[in-house]
Amino acid sequence: MDDVLKLKKATYHLYTFTISKLVSTFGSQVYAFAISFYILQLTGSATSFATNLICNILPRTLTAPFAGYLVDRYSRKMIIIVSQIATTVAIGGLLVVSLTSGLSLVSIYITTCILSLTSMFSGVTFTSSITSLVDKERIQKAMSLNQMSISFAAIGSPAVGGLLYGAVSMPTFLIIYMIASAIAVLLESTMNFKLFAKHKEVEIGKSKESMLQSMKAGVGYVKLQPVLMSLIWISLLVNFLFGAFEVGYSYILIEKLNMEAQHFGYTQGAFAIGMLLMSIYFSIRKEVQFPFLVSKRGVIALGVVMAGIAIPLFFTMSYVSLLVFYLIIMFTFGSAIIIVNTPIQVMMQQKIDDDYKGRVFSLIETCAMALMPLGMVIYGFLYDLFAPQWILILSAGLLVGVVLLLARPSVIRKVHPEIEKHRDGSCASAEA
Repeated sequence: MDDVLKLKKATYHLYTFTISKLVSTFGSQVYAFAISFYILQLTGSATSFATNLICNILPRTLTAPFAGYLVDRYSRKMIIIVSQIATTVAIGGLLVVSLTSGLSLVSIYITTCILSLTSMFSGVTFTSSITSLVDKERIQKAMSLNQMSISFAAIGSPAVGGLLYGAVSMPTFLIIYMIASAIAVLLESTMNFKLFAKHKEVEIGKSKESMLQSMKAGVGYVKLQPVLMSLIWISLLVNFLFGAFEVGYSYILIEKLNMEAQHFGYTQGAFAIGMLLMSIYFSIRKEVQFPFLVSKRGVIALGVVMAGIAIPLFFTMSYVSLLVFYLIIMFTFGSAIIIVNTPIQVMMQQKIDDDYKGRVFSLIETCAMALMPLGMVIYGFLYDLFAPQWILILSAGLLVGVVLLLARPSVIRKVHPEIEKHRDGSCASAEA
């Protein structure tokens, strides 16, 4: 295939991937919204609701390393299509149950476990395949469009879910999700996952390397990459410390400041809009020159914003001022998350060998997912014992301290050795 045709196909991939991601993510989030309401209305139990959340997190955490092995060894296109078909079949099974005997908690939990597995396999495979689908010059655009589709779904799905939940039955919800999933299958089947591929697929049953050996090789590869080790440690600690925000934000606004549910929803919308607009910005600007440095500054900004959430607990503010303050805070927070994520994701796409991408990305997901529930449990306990403003401020201070230590100037220079030449050039231009 000549270069012109390759670039045309890459452009097709860019937008097909985005539409597929938007359709499947939108359907998934509308479904999650409806199921959450259904469980609470059916049982009125927070425990039943929490069990469904565990069914979403636990399977992903336990199986992510195996997904990485499969992604690196076998056909990525086949894995994605099978995962999406499994999603469609699982929802179809739940639809049959709802029409014949009525939805039960057991059937919902089983479906949630299956959907957790399929979304994890699909997510790791797509992330590992970006450099195979699009040309090197548009990796940042691809990552930004991916974030845009997620942001669109985050903004629109609660509104659509709320509108539909009061107007249609649960089987109708499931049919809508099945249609969305089927559309995603059709779009993904037209994509060429070998367009720019450098990794070698292995016929099933022909691999000389066992699964355990392959997973060990993936861990060994990460250990030999100082940049990846720094990134993994930063992501682990940042995900853990984010528990202070995940637990504290809702607790402070709803319990301490008595914000109305509708207005609380507005602040969540501001967060998604911040992510969306910053994703659009990254999709149209040229590639970031020093991504590790930009992400470091983004994490510092996140720490400052996280500490800022506690400010109204020190000062008396009118209700309108309070709402405006948190709209600005959450818009900034959403923007900062994209500033952290997009450059780092682009850098990882470029630096990680294609043959190891599945295992590296799945390893990062496993570590991050493992620490998130732990962080939430610990911070839930801390918020019951101590003043929330001090927990947020201390956690934000730790967050900034962690990134200043793990992404200190000597590490930045190792990751971007060309930064010294850039600074020398800037100084020379200034002197001239």
